[in-house]
Amino acid sequence: MRKSLIFILLAFFLESFSQVNIWEGSSCKKKVELTPYIVEGSTNNMAVIVCPGGSYFWLDVETEGFGVARWLQQNGISAFVLSYRTGDVSAFVTHYRKVFRGNRYPDPQDDLLQAIRYVRAHASEYGVNPDKIGAMGFSAGGHLVMSAAEIFSPEDRPYFSAPIYPVVTMTADCVHKRSRRGLLGDSRIYNKKLREQLSLEKHVPKDCPPIFLVNCKDDPIVDYRNSVLLDSALTAMHVPHEYILYNTGGHGFGASDVKGTEESRGWRDRFLNWIKQYM
Repeated sequence: MRKSLIFILLAFFLESFSQVNIWEGSSCKKKVELTPYIVEGSTNNMAVIVCPGGSYFWLDVETEGFGVARWLQQNGISAFVLSYRTGDVSAFVTHYRKVFRGNRYPDPQDDLLQAIRYVRAHASEYGVNPDKIGAMGFSAGGHLVMSAAEIFSPEDRPYFSAPIYPVVTMTADCVHKRSRRGLLGDSRIYNKKLREQLSLEKHVPKDCPPIFLVNCKDDPIVDYRNSVLLDSALTAMHVPHEYILYNTGGHGFGASDVKGTEESRGWRDRFLNWIKQYM
């Protein structure tokens, strides 16, 4: 027990020590942290920016952030956990963003864009290939990395995107309303146009980067039809992608060895096999 506690504290210290503020030195005065997990001795490695979920209100940084990054690192892929801006718990409880702006779209997207640019600019320091920086996101983070594949300019898009049990639509009846509110705020006037723009199944570009998409039919949080809509849109646009729909696994399992089900945990091997063609 004591050794486990020491290990946890040491890991926390190392993660905190290595964090960088992606906006430091820019006109943006926000502090947004990026935590690197670099493969030792790498010189031209693929990198993945990991975006945890949390309904655009908070972040599950352990299961869907640091845990995922450690798994990628252990499998030879350098990773960076992005603690992007969210609405926060106070916005969820009080609806204060009806009066004050708070954090909302496009803040998370701006943070991911800046993270991609930051890693690219510091690629030689981290030993990564500036042309092979992908993005992996979970739940609302899945919406974030997929929106990057769609709305960023081609030169700024991730090399690939891997939305895992993602939020996709902002308009269909299977919408995850909490994530929609977290991203767009509480003003119905402000939301109306953006709901359409950020329904990702409606705006897949022909030059979309490759997509790895996973979810579970028994997901109790984000209706599995979100991913079905995205898969159909990707197929219609002939975008290279792999879609895996598991029967069991639920939601929020990240790269955990214990969360989800044995079936859903298989996504990790499927991803590692899929990504080989792009390494």
